[in-house]
Amino acid sequence: MRDIEAGLLAHLSEDATTVCSCWRVVLKDGTVMGFTEHDHDLHFASTTFLAASGFAATNLETEEGLAASTSEVAGGFSSAAITEEALAAGQYDGARVEAYLVNWRNPSEHQRMYVHEIGEVTREGGGFTAELRSVTHRLSQPQGRSFSRRCDAALGDGKCGFNLATPGFTATGTVVAVDSDAQLTVSVGGEFAAGFFSFGVLSFESGALAGTKADIETNQGAGGAMRLELWLPLEAAPAIGDTVRLTAGCDKSFSTCKAKFGNHLNFRGFPHMPGADFAYSYVNGESEHDGRALYK
Repeated sequence: MRDIEAGLLAHLSEDATTVCSCWRVVLKDGTVMGFTEHDHDLHFASTTFLAASGFAATNLETEEGLAASTSEVAGGFSSAAITEEALAAGQYDGARVEAYLVNWRNPSEHQRMYVHEIGEVTREGGGFTAELRSVTHRLSQPQGRSFSRRCDAALGDGKCGFNLATPGFTATGTVVAVDSDAQLTVSVGGEFAAGFFSFGVLSFESGALAGTKADIETNQGAGGAMRLELWLPLEAAPAIGDTVRLTAGCDKSFSTCKAKFGNHLNFRGFPHMPGADFAYSYVNGESEHDGRALYK
């Protein structure tokens, strides 16, 4: 049973009530923001809840047991606190959301109703819709490592151990053509083979996108001019002449780890793990069964 704050409980027993919903959002970097569906800003819990946010919530669905409860909150980009660029950059991913029921005539009478985390976010027009998940959704998340032929480390992280500052694995250049919001051509110094930066990272160092990073799907063309195709569209169009930095990518295979990076001793996959092709294979006259290793 939920204990309701005495003042709010007394107010709810009256014939007419003056309540509204408020949301306190705590980002992973510790930034705290407040929003309300009321038409005036409210202040309580050491937080100012902004009215000019266009926030509105759906009904909360809950079940008994450990099933994760979900709801949604919709808002607009009219508030300076929430921008489309920040949302696209993932600044709100996994943020903690505290929902309150508040007497707007006396904000000291408030009750925290639930604590959720921001899940999937969709954008449309001038607004967004964010899924709110209860913390029990973490119980359904995969834990530990999975056995796979491919590496489960990120290139350059602690498990990988490769130093991305090693000469020859980054390149600086400038944007020379923009074909779409996910395709552009850059001119870089040095000679690099086609595909060298596939699965790598494109970092903008100047222009409107300065500080923005984008994942590279493929790169075509060898030598100084490279045409890049990105996994996701850019939030703004780069300008011709913008300075960029390219970081090499890895396709997570053992052969690439060994030949391209010389880092096979740190490979975090299981390249010789038998797959379905091995499980369903059968003995034939050309097979060698003299006790030697099947893989070298």
